[in-house]
This record gives sequence, C-alpha cells and structure tokens, in this order.
Amino acid sequence: MSLKKWVVSRCDKDRAADIAENCGIEPFAAFLLCARGMTDEFEVESFLYDTDLIDPFTLPDMAEACERVSWALENNEKITVFGDYDADGVTSTALMYSYLLSRGADVDYYIPDRAGEGYGMNNCAIDILKGRGTSLIITVDNGISAIEEIKYASTLGIDVIVTDHHRVGEVLPEAVAVVDPHRDDAFCEFTEWAGVGVAFKFICALDGSDGYEILQEYGDLVALGTVADIVSLKGENRILVRSGVAFMNAALSEGTLRKGLKALMDFCDPSGVISSNTLAFRFAPRINAAGRMESAERALKLLLSDDDNEAAEIAREISDLNTKRQEIESGITESAIEIIENNPHIKYQKVIVVKGEGWHQGVIGIVASRLVERYAKPCIVISDIGGSAKGSGRSIDGFSLYDALSYCEGLLTQYGGHVLAAGLSIDSDKIDDFRQMINKYAASVNEAVPVLNIDCRLNPVSINTDILSATEILEPFGADNPQPLFGIYNMELAAIQPVGNGKHLRLTLRKNGHTINAIMFSVTVNDFQYSVSDKVDLAVRLSANEYMGKTQVSIQVKDIRLSNFDDEKLIAANNAYEAFCRGENLNDNIRKNLCVDRDFCGNIYRFIKNNKDRKYSAEVLCYRLGCNEENLISCKIALDVLCELGIIICKDGKYILPDENVKNNLENSAIFKRAEATRI
Repeated sequence: MSLKKWVVSRCDKDRAADIAENCGIEPFAAFLLCARGMTDEFEVESFLYDTDLIDPFTLPDMAEACERVSWALENNEKITVFGDYDADGVTSTALMYSYLLSRGADVDYYIPDRAGEGYGMNNCAIDILKGRGTSLIITVDNGISAIEEIKYASTLGIDVIVTDHHRVGEVLPEAVAVVDPHRDDAFCEFTEWAGVGVAFKFICALDGSDGYEILQEYGDLVALGTVADIVSLKGENRILVRSGVAFMNAALSEGTLRKGLKALMDFCDPSGVISSNTLAFRFAPRINAAGRMESAERALKLLLSDDDNEAAEIAREISDLNTKRQEIESGITESAIEIIENNPHIKYQKVIVVKGEGWHQGVIGIVASRLVERYAKPCIVISDIGGSAKGSGRSIDGFSLYDALSYCEGLLTQYGGHVLAAGLSIDSDKIDDFRQMINKYAASVNEAVPVLNIDCRLNPVSINTDILSATEILEPFGADNPQPLFGIYNMELAAIQPVGNGKHLRLTLRKNGHTINAIMFSVTVNDFQYSVSDKVDLAVRLSANEYMGKTQVSIQVKDIRLSNFDDEKLIAANNAYEAFCRGENLNDNIRKNLCVDRDFCGNIYRFIKNNKDRKYSAEVLCYRLGCNEENLISCKIALDVLCELGIIICKDGKYILPDENVKNNLENSAIFKRAEATRI
C-alpha cells in the first residue's frame, strides 16, 4: 500500500468542452489540459502549437559573451569547453564544441572525472588547460558556483565565460560573462532551461539565427540533454524537445541520424520510433553511465563520432557500463536500506541521511531516488571516503532540498542543485551534525505530504484506443508534463496470475460486470499483499500494444491501494507513529486511542502465524485485522514490540515469522513500556 495522498485533478467540464471546440482538439485531450490547470485558450494553443523561440539576448551578459568569443575566433585563441559528466553536461559539451569547431575555432574540451575531481571547475584542471595554451574557457552546465576557481584562472591570464542553469548563490563569479537565467538581475520570460538549453541560446546568439537552423543541426543533442536533466517540459523546453525529436525521426527515416544515437538505437532495439521516452529511458541512462562508472569522455566521443564501427563499439561499451551501474546501484540500495532499517534514529527522521564507506559516488543520486520511493520523504545518500564525503539527495514536492542545504551551508564544503535534487560535499566528522541540522530545518517548515497526482478518474468501460489518440497531442512527456496517470477505483480483484517467469503479475479486475486486465511489473506473487475479492484502487498508465496487427490498450499499474482506507488518515497516523519513534510528545487524542496491550499484540501475532506464507505491510495488516486508519500507529508500535522481542521479523518492509518459534514477555520490551507510559 502506498502511503501517499492520491489527489485527482479538478476540471471544469464545461470549460474543457469550450476549449475542445475553440481550439479544435479532442474533448478528452482538452479535459486533461484543463485538469492540469490550462483553462485559458491562448495558453492551450501556446502549449500545443507555439514555435516561437525566445530572443537569446534577453539572457544576462549574452552580448558580452558573444563579443568575447568573436574576439577569440578572430584571433585564433585556444578555447576550451569545460563540461560536466552527466548527460546534460555531455550533450552541452558536444553542442558547444561542435558548433565552435564548425566556426573554425581552435577548440578542445575538458570534462572532470567524477570520482577524482568532482563537479565543476577545479584549480588542477585549470593548470592543465593553461599548459595546453587555453586562454578562454566556456563552461557549460556548471560554473555558477566556481567563485574561487574563476579568480584563479584570471591570475593565469585565462578568461572565463559561464553558461549555467543552476541556482545562483549570493556572489556571482568574476567572469567575463555569466549567462544564467536564474540571476537576480535577469528578466527572462522563461528560466527553466537545462544546461544544454542555455548553451543552445548562447550558440543562437553567436550565430545570429532564429534558432531553428541550429536545431536542425543540433536539435538531437538539445532534446536529449533537456529530457535527461528532468527540467520542466513546458515553455521553450517543450519546443526544443518536440522539435529535436521530430528532427531525429526525420533523420532516422533518411538514414542521417547521428551515428552515436543510431548505434544506441541498434543496441537498445527500441520500436524504431524515437520519443521523449526513448531519450529518457534508453539513451540518457547509458550516456549517464559512462560518467558515473568510468569516464564521460566515452559518451562524448560517441556523440561526436563519425565512424559507424567506433560508434557501435562505444554504444556496446557504455551499455555494458549501464548494466554494471544497475548492479552496483542495487547493491548500495540494499545496504542503505539495511542501515536505515537497523537504525531508528535515521529511519524516523523527517529527512533520511544515510552514509556508507566507499559507496560509488556515481550512483548515490539514483540510490537516493530509490529511497524516496520507498520511504516517501527526502533522502540524502552520502559516500564517505577517507575523511571527506560526497552526498546526493532527492526530495518530494513541498520540501526544497536546495533551501535545506543552504540552511546547513556552515557544515558543508560545497553544495548545489535544485529544489528536488541536490549534491553536497562535507567533512566526514560533520555528517552526524549535518543530519541533526537538516532535520532541525525540516521541523521548522511545513510538513511535506507525499502526493500521487491523478489526472482523472476512469470508468473501466471507457478504456479504449481513442484515449491513446487523444493523449498523443500532449507529447513530449517529461517533468511538469508527465504521461497521464489515471485512477480506476473500487475494482474487485478477480484473479492474480504470475507472468514473465514469475517476475511480474497480471491482475484481472471487475466492476459492474465489466472485466479488465492490467500488468504490474517487478512484483512477484509472494510480494503482492492483496487477495482475490479485495476492493482496490489503481493508478495506471495506458499505452498501445501491437498484437497480430491489432492495436490494443495495455494497462500498467503504477500504484495500488485498498479502496476502504482513507490515505490522509493513514498518513496522519504514520506521522504520529514516526513522532513517537523520535520521542516527541503526541497530542492527547492520539494518546487516548493508543492501544498496544497484550490482546492487541496477540491478535497481530496470531494473524501472521495463520498466514505465514504471505508477507504483509503494517497498513495491510491493519486492514486485515479489521482496524481503522487511526489504529495504524498502534499496529506499527505493536509490530515493533514483537520485532524487538524476536517473536516476528521484518523483511523488506513486510512482517513474517522467524524460522524458529520464539517466546518472550511483552514486559521485556522497552517499546512496549514506553507505549504504556504514553497512553492516557
């Protein structure tokens, strides 16, 4: 069961009907747009059809940046593009390097090593570039926080132009130009470009073009980097990705697709049509894997390659690295979960901060994402290596990780990022202090509630291919414009069938005499907590499935919950439970209803014993025992008591009996005593 608040978007059906008629679009598409807050016809038409690109000179320091590069081109100065090791940084580097090369520039590139150098500019790299004869550095996807490094470059006679999209600190670097839409003195009508988007705007300014000529040449790089960096796919980003994907598909059909991307397609064996999902789930992970596991330069060479054999070799190489990355990531995730589960002072904090010795720094950000999915709260994963440590965090809507790190900046040697994702560097001996301070900050702001946003409720009778046709107009999908998520409510679970060698489940569901089938990936029968005849709600995505020449609708379950339970009450009860675990005072109403006595603990034990072949979470156990949502706190505390005494064990978040029967007295449990003392 998901401990998230399911929120169905509201929509004025009459307004949606007007939009459909006046904008000439499918009624269901208009309904979805209206549900996403687009109630103005001009806004809808701009979202769907706008092709106007923003004047690049609205970005700060653009004129100064262009003037300095023009001087460098005229005087044949050595220019170095200083990039980053993620997919946004790699595509930004490929874009800037390729364009300057086409202008006849004496240009090379430099991407720091993730493990050895870390993010952004550093003095050792600057020394190397000085030795190469570089007199102008252009940063892409970094530089805004390189205050001291840019000062150092200046002492060596190297000018720096910063192009970046990260948040600006209190002080701007003393560069020739700082092109960043988030500057306080910027007045851009749009600010949410990825690093590759800012680099693209710079190239447009240098070229003096409207941008579409540049997109025809480099739109694949711009689209890939934009999708990979998970920036908003609204405004100009939507235009860049939509145009880039269109150019890629045209090039694919003409046989002129960039050789590196064609090699990736051949290796990944996608459908033969490129979409934003292709970029997000096939290309980006492999480009990222090179920088995470070894050197990002291999991915850069792939994007720059003009040789079929070389491109095929690198595509295979970084795909193997991606497989290796997945294995390492899985191992670290398991280790992190074990640490969290065995340390209540970490698990029940508002922000989870977990560290490990020598964890691979290239994957800790992904691990943080996995932990957020599991624990539904902000999580920071720190790799501790010999006295210094690096961390990567992910958050939930409503809690700004960047603001939280700013609050803790006195303990950090470096930090940066965005609202939902950020990175940090810290001395190892300050990690515990950091955990306390960031949770002090979390306690001072409004509690963030994990939310699952549902675009609309669907009657299972209405699920057909017409829905797929109507939603196509919303593509490309990505951040701020996700693939629609639909809610199907009060369905009776009629059958549960393992498929894919038992790795996945096919669910058969009924309602009012109508039956549908849905697939639930990466869930086995043993892990599935629900039973035939349960009434459940499902959050699903719909996609086309071609079979025997016929298009059918595939229903993919993204989340499932019991129809009978109120998610807001469950979340409130869970928050009270975590407050109890932290030793905080509970309000009188919760204390009055707290019931962790011998009979209650016995009922839980007997249920688990009688259903020993199944694994149940606390939420489903609560339901099976006939308790209401408010009793979840009592149920969870009772489970902790039984686990403390060894009578049951918790594995993968679910409760089972140990191999050998254990008897113990409840009075031997410190948790039981504290619960008794807490109750009024």
